[in-house]
Amino acid sequence: MHSAVLLIEFGSIILGLGLLGRFAGRYRLSPIPLYLLAGLAFGEGGLLPLGASEEFVATGAEIGVILLLLMLGLEYTAGDLVTNLKSHYPAGLVDCAFNAVPGAVAALLLGWGPVAAVVLAGVTWISSSGVIAKVLGDLGRVGNRETPVILSVLVLEDLAMAVYLPIVTALVAGAGLMTGSITLAVALAAAGLVLFVAVRYGRLISRFVSSDDPEKLLLVVLGLTILVAGVAQQLQVSAAVGAFLVGIALSGEVAEGAHTLLSPLRDLFAAVFFVFFGLHTDPASIPPVLLPALALALLTAVTKIATGYWAARRAGISVKGRWRTGGALVARGEFSIVIAGLAVSAGIEPSLGPLATAYVLILVVLGPLTARFTEPLAMRLFRGRGNPDRPSDSGLPGGADGTPRPAGAEASVGRLTHRPRARGDPVRDATRLRAVTPVPRCRGHRAPRRRPSGVRCPPGHRCP
Repeated sequence: MHSAVLLIEFGSIILGLGLLGRFAGRYRLSPIPLYLLAGLAFGEGGLLPLGASEEFVATGAEIGVILLLLMLGLEYTAGDLVTNLKSHYPAGLVDCAFNAVPGAVAALLLGWGPVAAVVLAGVTWISSSGVIAKVLGDLGRVGNRETPVILSVLVLEDLAMAVYLPIVTALVAGAGLMTGSITLAVALAAAGLVLFVAVRYGRLISRFVSSDDPEKLLLVVLGLTILVAGVAQQLQVSAAVGAFLVGIALSGEVAEGAHTLLSPLRDLFAAVFFVFFGLHTDPASIPPVLLPALALALLTAVTKIATGYWAARRAGISVKGRWRTGGALVARGEFSIVIAGLAVSAGIEPSLGPLATAYVLILVVLGPLTARFTEPLAMRLFRGRGNPDRPSDSGLPGGADGTPRPAGAEASVGRLTHRPRARGDPVRDATRLRAVTPVPRCRGHRAPRRRPSGVRCPPGHRCP
């Protein structure tokens, strides 16, 4: 009987997700907010709580996050990762300063103490790699120029979690300096070892995994990814980091074949992950902390957009790409819930859990919207205020603000003048740039006119 109920509940979840995905696709929106709201409606305290399939959905959610990061890692090589980390580490520092400080200050203002301040700083700092990976895929931006910048910020955050999580664990548990130091050393060593193997022996791993049989390739890649993710999590390193590093370790035909085979599984389990997040949120706990969570969410959404804009500008990305980078980084998710859960289980602050849940739920719904609409909205708001990517007006066509000159106007560079060719003019394009000597003013005009030498215009005459 339990098995039948499990199949009915899980089948209903998958069917509902498919219908919601079709609805979102019709209006060219990301389905993630709809998945979350569906989980909220059928979770704890919702309209129709699901009980039999909860454990199965939880396991599927973990696999969903792992597959999202694996597929994102398949898009890049180990060399790309190392280069991006070396060139974008200042963006990680700016990200920490812009987004962790508001959370810490908010906790202190609420009177929660320094330990809760450290915890809430992590909640507001870390973006959701799973949500952002899904949004980039939905919007077709995986191949955009700004995507490596987004990826670098996410990887820096995930690697920072290898340092941050052991510290938070020691703080909430009241562990001594020696215990905390040992935990931190093990986490750093594990993260460094996985990264070293991915960079140094990536080709050997690809050769070992490679297979002409799609079935064998799927089983080996999926099994290796879940194994590495589990070992990484056991060593206090994020399972998402382990899956991502497996993805960058695979290259060439292996990466292409694995991407094709795993895409349907990624979409399935990623949807389950977002539903699972909503299932474990009690709607009754949200209203008391809604206003503080909303204020903090709006503030840190702005700081995340500023972080992405700064990072993309530093990388030489165009203005539109800068806004897309900032908008894509807004969403928070799985890491924020894990961090808050550590504090709640230790009894640090009872209100921290509902506040973190409401905060993450707001941004995980707002994140796909900002990723989609930040760039067009910013372009509309700042239209006519100058384009920082355009050089200043030095005689080239167009003004300093990027507006075109009137038809027929001349554009001068030093003594060279480009005059638009009139209709029917037989002059070739190659002779359109030529030196022009100034001529006396004609009384009928405000500007010099080109006319044969020695010809004088009569008073009041307007030259044709």
